[in-house]
Amino acid sequence: MRIAIVFLWVLHLAALIGIAIGYEDFFLPKSPFTIMYLLFFLIFFFKIDSRNKLLLFMAFMITGIGVEWIGVHTGSLFGDYYYGKNFGPKLDGIPLLIGVNWALLTFTTHVIAKSIFKSPIAIIATGAALMVGVDYFLEQICDFAGFWHFEGGADWFNYLCWFIIAGALHAVSLQFKLRGNKLISYHLYGVQLFFAISLWIIITI
Repeated sequence: MRIAIVFLWVLHLAALIGIAIGYEDFFLPKSPFTIMYLLFFLIFFFKIDSRNKLLLFMAFMITGIGVEWIGVHTGSLFGDYYYGKNFGPKLDGIPLLIGVNWALLTFTTHVIAKSIFKSPIAIIATGAALMVGVDYFLEQICDFAGFWHFEGGADWFNYLCWFIIAGALHAVSLQFKLRGNKLISYHLYGVQLFFAISLWIIITI
């Protein structure tokens, strides 16, 4: 597990260094492979080791794709935006991997929130806030990274919708008593947050 954790961080650090020295056209299109590594990392070390966990992950993945489809095609959830070319294969304009990221973030932030609080309300609010935090920093790099593009940028309504939907997913996670590896959850969440913040710094200096 230690080797997998080290590789997780090395993978993101290598991408950041490569982008910083001008090789973004090489590294950014490889983003789908990084997300797939995060998925396999979650499956084997978080552990997706029961039918209930697998079904919950699939349900969150489908929910993520569904709300993104509504968002892209109606503009009624997150604002006016569309997906770029660096988030992998799409179905009707929605990358399949965005569903993976929704589920992955829900699983990891739920375990992190449960490691801090016992109150159901605090767990739901903290888990949702952690997900919105990652989204906020991803919004700062999404255009540069070729992930998605907002017409006029993301506004407060985008983050509100994220918080409400994320909160609903965490409420479901509580009902299903979702559990997983705490250390792995911190690493999976931390590496995404670190990458987004670091890339934002790189492209603004």
